[in-house]
Amino acid sequence: MKMVELMAPCHFGLEAVLKKEILDLGYEISQVEDGRVTFLGDMEAICYGNIFLRTAERILLKVGKVHAETFDELFEQTKALPWEDYIPKDGKFWVAKATSIKSKLFSPSDIQSIMKKAMVERMKNHYKVSWFEEDGAEYPVRVFLMKDEVTIGIDTSGVSLHKRGYRKMTVKAPITETLASALILLTPWNKDRILVDPFCGSGTFPIEAAMMAANMAPGMNRSFLAEKWTNLISSKLWYGALDEANEMVDTDIDVDIQGYDIDDEAVKAARENAALAGVDHLIHFQKRSVAELNHPKKYGFIITNPPYGERIEDKENLPALYQEIGRAFGRLDAWSEYLITSYEQAEKYIGRKADKNRKIYNGMIKTYYYQFLGPKPPRRKDK
Repeated sequence: MKMVELMAPCHFGLEAVLKKEILDLGYEISQVEDGRVTFLGDMEAICYGNIFLRTAERILLKVGKVHAETFDELFEQTKALPWEDYIPKDGKFWVAKATSIKSKLFSPSDIQSIMKKAMVERMKNHYKVSWFEEDGAEYPVRVFLMKDEVTIGIDTSGVSLHKRGYRKMTVKAPITETLASALILLTPWNKDRILVDPFCGSGTFPIEAAMMAANMAPGMNRSFLAEKWTNLISSKLWYGALDEANEMVDTDIDVDIQGYDIDDEAVKAARENAALAGVDHLIHFQKRSVAELNHPKKYGFIITNPPYGERIEDKENLPALYQEIGRAFGRLDAWSEYLITSYEQAEKYIGRKADKNRKIYNGMIKTYYYQFLGPKPPRRKDK
């Protein structure tokens, strides 16, 4: 089967997590850049990447990389690419998004328009037609310009991969599923250890953790654009990847995953989302404030996304809230605590310096992933 390059965008600062996921799937990495990992695979890799990767935002089929400093250059370079290898005569194609950083060409709308014209010219010559009906499958193109280097890919996913299909109920400032997964994967947590999220909101951290514990592939209950690309990927490949995902699921497990929130509506939303994800029996949700946080056992994990105080009227409440978080941490003997926040005074009011601190961009917000590491549990003696 023909080998292609696939590009997987991710949150800035979490490229290493995605790289490991791709390697674990058995694919070779060809490049790691800010916010994107490129890997080699065949057409089946499109199916596996979409269904199994927890931290990728989408999977793009790379068409090419060209250099362009003028619109004339962009037109000619785009026209020179073998679009007919990917897009059939009835395909619907357009440049869905263009991003430009430190490049002479910076107008997204102009970039999109010029490239669409170039694609049309190329395929008119190949298919010997003067007009495209574009009533077939969709092939949206995404373009990244960095220092006049233009990287071009066709989106195989459609709706972003953070939309697993389970989050119907949301609360304000939810964390995305892909970011939550990446933050969990940055910890040594596994299904044999306790996990508590005291600010669970709509339940994303506990649900993603439960899906990991049950070995549920994140994309097994949704659809992807490339499922309709019958010119490139047979249905047999999709069914094969999906069958493998279904065979791996084990929901008959014993785990201790808990989610708390002070808001009744948030707890209700979290329960409904967990039910939609098929993991509601693996998570205990409860209305509880961080001041009431306690647990009799040792060596557990807190992984949470507390309020940032993005609104000015909320900022004055942050010192007291983070002091309360610090007191809660103090009550949990031998636990590890991980929290993501944009609040730069977090350590000061928690009353403890983090063992590790990782800068991550949550959308356009610069956040910090504070990691307070507890001791490892003693090894169990063999009987």
